[in-house]
Amino acid sequence: MEINFYESELFYISREKKIHSSIPSHHYHDAYEILYIISGELYYFIGDRTYQVVSGVLLLINMNEVHRLINSNGAEYERVTLLFKKEALQSLLPEAEDLDLFDYFRSDSNAVKLRGHEQNFVEDLFDKIIREDTSNSTNSASSELYVRLMLMELLIFIKRKFDNGHNDYFIESNRTYRQISQIIHHIHENYNQRLALEDISKKFYLSLSHLSRTFKESTGFTFIEYVNNVRAREACSLLKSSKLTVSEIAELVGFESQTHFGRIFKAIVGIPPLKYRKMNQSE
Repeated sequence: MEINFYESELFYISREKKIHSSIPSHHYHDAYEILYIISGELYYFIGDRTYQVVSGVLLLINMNEVHRLINSNGAEYERVTLLFKKEALQSLLPEAEDLDLFDYFRSDSNAVKLRGHEQNFVEDLFDKIIREDTSNSTNSASSELYVRLMLMELLIFIKRKFDNGHNDYFIESNRTYRQISQIIHHIHENYNQRLALEDISKKFYLSLSHLSRTFKESTGFTFIEYVNNVRAREACSLLKSSKLTVSEIAELVGFESQTHFGRIFKAIVGIPPLKYRKMNQSE
């Protein structure tokens, strides 16, 4: 298990890779919680709803809301868990009554899907918060204030995202739940191979129309959108950590041509592959 975290009296954030959850099957906190899935596929039961959460999904959990993590495939996943009490932001909260940054924690819609560039923004913000504990240990007062300001920035971003419309991820624990879970697991295991909706429908004995509809309803993505997001995320990792050419990476993650890879990568991440590599290598 790999874990990085930052902790203070009113605030906790961790980024971890794991297979089994270390938390009780059902639990709750007297704090607000934000969960973010970096990679993998999980299910969260919140209140009386089951949410399928995949890469790029934010979950908002209200104080004292009972919730449960479900890792049906037992596969490795990476997530960010952020817990905070309202008092952590009390001195920073605006006086305006119409700017309620906690309203969506209390709503019936707890999930929001982020686009590629939004994922980069949020993940960078999480990483800066986690790193702050060690990078500014000699000045704890300024470090604590900076963390609170970044939390405020995150909440404002989430509020704007919800205000502008969002996708809700709600599915029941039924046959559809199990089928889509199996298909997503298959995608993660075979993203570097040819993946066509027609082939998947035959493999899982589903009609094309039923698979297309239920996949979109369950994940918020079309089948090809989800496949491309998985491939783009893997490409990001290779661009940062390897010396492989863009053409080699495109082939390794399942794209048939560098041109197609470049177009899809830019649409999801927001910048071309070479620019992404340059920006990340200069950090």
